[in-house]
Amino acid sequence: MKEFTCIICPNGCKVTIADDGTISGNKCPRGLVYVKQESTNPIRTVTSTVKVIGCPSCRVVTVKTEQAIPKEKVFDVMKEINKASVSLPVKMHQIIISNVCGTGVNVIATKEIE
Repeated sequence: MKEFTCIICPNGCKVTIADDGTISGNKCPRGLVYVKQESTNPIRTVTSTVKVIGCPSCRVVTVKTEQAIPKEKVFDVMKEINKASVSLPVKMHQIIISNVCGTGVNVIATKEIE
């Protein structure tokens, strides 16, 4: 039996999944979906910052993965994000790193800097 704390909504339900796959403790259907995903293939959206070249007043721009990636790839993705930089101008949703770590997911800017 495994226990999870659901992070999908503010309830923070303690959800358990038995060895036979039975799930209990969720107060909403989203908890059921979350625990099924978390127990078979945990994924995460990565958020961070990337250095902006040529802008003394804005040293970094916020970025995120366009989609969730496998949890075991998070540290590898962060290494690539930490190596990256971008020049001005930066557009919202601009691809900063494409297909990061072979995941098929892009790292994109989450704001615009002129």
